[in-house]
Amino acid sequence: MVNMIALPGGFGTMEEYFEMLTWGQLGLHKKPIALLNTYNFYDPLLALADSMVGAGFLKQENRNLMLSANEIPVLIEMMQSYNLPTITNWLKNGEQ
Repeated sequence: MVNMIALPGGFGTMEEYFEMLTWGQLGLHKKPIALLNTYNFYDPLLALADSMVGAGFLKQENRNLMLSANEIPVLIEMMQSYNLPTITNWLKNGEQ
């Protein structure tokens, strides 16, 4: 199983990270996608995702795809015990 851990980085890192999150959300893969939150680098991103849930732009089940930890052993354990959350569609049957 190939997993993804994003280390602190710039636009390229974020592009790859969000592409893998989107693929997970769409069911194109069932692999864990994680952030190594070294020195709390990703705290603002995680807070943004929480804000998106609160505003109704992101479902909590999709937010749950975002694994994060400050320490590598903790993150590896989270990834090893990962189970893809059940993702529901935004649209009801028959809507386009």
